[in-house]
Amino acid sequence: MEGALLLLYFLSLTILFAFGLHGLVMIYYYHKTRSGVSVIPPHQMPDQLPLVTVQLPVFNEVYVVERLVNAVCDIRYPKEKLEIQLLDDSTDETVEVTRRLVEEYAAKGFDIKHIHRIDRTGYKAGALKNGLAMARGEFVAIFDADFVPNPDFLEKTVPHFQNENIGMVQTRWEHLNEDYSFLTRAQALALDGHFVIEQQVRNKAGFFINFNGTAGIWRKKTIEDAGNWHADTLAEDLDLSYRAQLKGWRFMFLNDVTSPAELPADINALKTQQFRWTKGAVETAKKLLPAVWKSDLSLNVKLECTVHLTSNIVFPFIIMVAMLNVPLVFIKNTTDGVYDPYFTLMSIFVLASISTFLFYLYAQKAIHLDWQRRLMLFPVFMAGSMGFAVNNTKAVFEALTGKKSEFKRTPKYKIVANNDEWKKKKYVQRKIGGGVIIELLFTLYFIGGIAASAFFLEIAAIPFQLMFLTGFGTVGGLSLRHALSRA
Repeated sequence: MEGALLLLYFLSLTILFAFGLHGLVMIYYYHKTRSGVSVIPPHQMPDQLPLVTVQLPVFNEVYVVERLVNAVCDIRYPKEKLEIQLLDDSTDETVEVTRRLVEEYAAKGFDIKHIHRIDRTGYKAGALKNGLAMARGEFVAIFDADFVPNPDFLEKTVPHFQNENIGMVQTRWEHLNEDYSFLTRAQALALDGHFVIEQQVRNKAGFFINFNGTAGIWRKKTIEDAGNWHADTLAEDLDLSYRAQLKGWRFMFLNDVTSPAELPADINALKTQQFRWTKGAVETAKKLLPAVWKSDLSLNVKLECTVHLTSNIVFPFIIMVAMLNVPLVFIKNTTDGVYDPYFTLMSIFVLASISTFLFYLYAQKAIHLDWQRRLMLFPVFMAGSMGFAVNNTKAVFEALTGKKSEFKRTPKYKIVANNDEWKKKKYVQRKIGGGVIIELLFTLYFIGGIAASAFFLEIAAIPFQLMFLTGFGTVGGLSLRHALSRA
């Protein structure tokens, strides 16, 4: 039995190690492509400005929809060349707010339409597809309700489409409320790593990137050529991105062009978002990895696509490592050193943590002058990532078993200033799911684990157990606190 548990622990760590070391691959390409000259068109608008459709998919966003529409109508672009579609699937008073906004801006000369569906067939993908059928624009920009696009968005993105092979241009997300709490700061750290390293490096190195669902602009022809929006995964953006690039379309990521957005301040809203992203990515991997490997792409591109689409499978193995960590303390100290060589070998897995740290170090240094201060949050971020393993493991298993679920949007509350409040607002998730109970049980489990490690003087095990304790305790405790909050 001891040997079987040790083998299972070793295999789980090996998988986490492999995905963790991928950060070093990204850093390698980051340095390799850093001095490369990007072949892009000049930052000048074409002589004949194209017609652009801006799609705003909305579902019950009473707090932020007005901010979104105001910002979109402030984008610098001739009114006669701009079409705005408010794709409203709302079932609450948001419908009346959007209708009023459309009437106000239409009276000012904007070509803005309120497209309200009475059902949510296909969810966000269905709304975008429905709007695309009516869209007049040659290009289609998309913004979710929590975004506040900058006035120069089209000035900085449209010129790149002078290259006829470019099918989509994605901008980097910026954060309106990054300093609101530890939760928003941790999210900003994670998203900066994704955009500054993953998106930028993959794009420059010739790998596939993804449209992030918002703050990007498509060539309408590209969407149609790739088969239009599909609603068979929860990651309609990732799905379409891969289908388009498999068709030969090139994507472009603009690290220096940002689009501000609101980060979830409620951990249960963040859990909903993470669940959707995790499950959707695994669904997309099941759907499109066979096509990737049957294509004539290079082996390097195929391997990177595989890592990109399957990275979320780490979460069940995080749970496995967490569960086995404590029993292995007892095994090591009750078997008279039989397995000591294996425990010595496993010390190499610490390198994965170093790789992850370097990944976020380079991301923060690239865009922030105060990167040292921001990196102080890294241990909290790592612990929180572990704490989300229960939530995201459920998403992985549902995707692998083919269980379908509703597209649940992430609630937004117009949280910007540090004194803004969300706890009394609509959309706050009050339900306490079974995952929270498991997270809190894991917290108790690692209190016992730390006590056992201290008893056996296994000092090296305690820091990792503390991270698990902090991660599960923080995520479970905040989930409970936010669900029960009324103040």
